[in-house]
Amino acid sequence: MIGVVGLGYIGLPTALMLAASGNEVAGTDKNGEILKSLNNRQLTFQEEGMTELFGRAADNGILFTSEMPVADVYIISVPTPYDKGSKKVDMSYVSAAFEDVLEVCPKDSIIVIESTVSPGSIDKVIRPLADKSEKEVKIAHAPERIIPGSMICELEHNSRTIGTDDAETGHALKEIYGSFCKGEIILTDIRSAEMSKVVENTFRDINIAFANELAKICRSDGMDVYEIIRIANNHPRVNILSPGPGVGGHCISVDPWFLVGDYPGLANIILAARKINDSMPEFVLGRIYEIMQENHMTDISRVGLYGLTYKEDVDDVRESPSLQLLECMKRHLAPPLLCYDPYIKTQIVDKQVFEFEKFAESVDLIVIMVGHKEIVDHFAYVRNKVVLDTRKCVDAKVYYL
Repeated sequence: MIGVVGLGYIGLPTALMLAASGNEVAGTDKNGEILKSLNNRQLTFQEEGMTELFGRAADNGILFTSEMPVADVYIISVPTPYDKGSKKVDMSYVSAAFEDVLEVCPKDSIIVIESTVSPGSIDKVIRPLADKSEKEVKIAHAPERIIPGSMICELEHNSRTIGTDDAETGHALKEIYGSFCKGEIILTDIRSAEMSKVVENTFRDINIAFANELAKICRSDGMDVYEIIRIANNHPRVNILSPGPGVGGHCISVDPWFLVGDYPGLANIILAARKINDSMPEFVLGRIYEIMQENHMTDISRVGLYGLTYKEDVDDVRESPSLQLLECMKRHLAPPLLCYDPYIKTQIVDKQVFEFEKFAESVDLIVIMVGHKEIVDHFAYVRNKVVLDTRKCVDAKVYYL
């Protein structure tokens, strides 16, 4: 039996994939609404391929329960936010889940932490809890490596890293993850597994920050950043990313702070990248002001944000640049902008509409914050509007960053 603790964006697809691959699985969560939906065969978020995967998992008898199961292996997949003051990882959710597991787990069971943590967190925080309980358990770290929009494909095909204290535990977990993972499964020690996951997301954050800083430099001196990037990328060893309105999601926008918090004075480039990417929503606000001035617009109520999620074609709003931009406006006592997102069906911000046509009719300036397929396919409906395309996703004469 495998117990998956936490049925959110990572835990649920992991539990379904394990069950669909022939493993006996019980998924547990403290959120009763999540359990109610899952037991009624209703997914709690949309993801390509999840419906079919859910069906296969259900056919294999997956169980969803509020009770912690008695299992041979536990996979903990709960949030790891960071403290915005100290910049250190908040291990409270992981610690609570681990202690819940310790109450019921048999001797020699394996407890896997899939949640992303800072290097040394398992030794400093989790291992003492096991020692205090005097439970003989084996601890491992197998950080998740999937992204909304491609979860099922990445679960199957991405390589995985498993950090353990001994080879026997590593090979046992390799067999379990190998039941669905076609990518390479790398065995290492726990601390290396912790560090490698944080480094992966930090690498991406730094590269995005370089593109965003270029956008600011080029804007300040009247240059076309996209043309410059296009030319530079013709070099065989250069691959500059495209700038954007900020960085969202629970990985790239959060994990680098773990290194900043744990290694103050050493993580200098990482800190600079974080500051650059966090500054982009306010930079977008500045561009909105410039465009309004250029077009003699004075009514802020006729400006609308298209997209509330952190990336295209998903319903995930965690750390969304759009929400960061709205929060920035609130701090400056500015009225909220009209907002619309085809993937968000419930009210999450003040001035939110739920029909594309109504949104388009209500604004004169549209700020494309997310390049959903909808806006790309239906841009003709808003071609007569003034448009700021922060994602460079539409092929038209519009404003850019």
